[in-house]
Amino acid sequence: MTSLTILCIDDESDLLEVRRIFLEKAGYRVVGAATGKEGIRLFSAERIDLVVLDYWMADMNGLDAAEELKRINPKVPIIILSGYCSILDEGVGRVDRWLVKGQSEPENLLSTIRKFLGRDGSA
Repeated sequence: MTSLTILCIDDESDLLEVRRIFLEKAGYRVVGAATGKEGIRLFSAERIDLVVLDYWMADMNGLDAAEELKRINPKVPIIILSGYCSILDEGVGRVDRWLVKGQSEPENLLSTIRKFLGRDGSA
């Protein structure tokens, strides 16, 4: 079975690496990008099944990146990770799920990814 590909976009390299390891152990192929612009380029160049991106990034707001990704392919689910407790009004229609960073983030993230991709995640 071909692994589903998740694009993770985060300008914090340590968090990007932790997510990559976590998701690869769950059986996904992970492509990482350190900027919104790099993420958009990779999204355009590769077959991506789902995107996880940070809300606060130095080069581009996560919602702006999400808007461009949805313009390119509106069918790909986008999950934003943020310190904000709920989706901001301007995020409605641009992202498919808003998750709060914190203690239960890895489990919530994996559960949400599995729901979107219709897969139990077993490798």
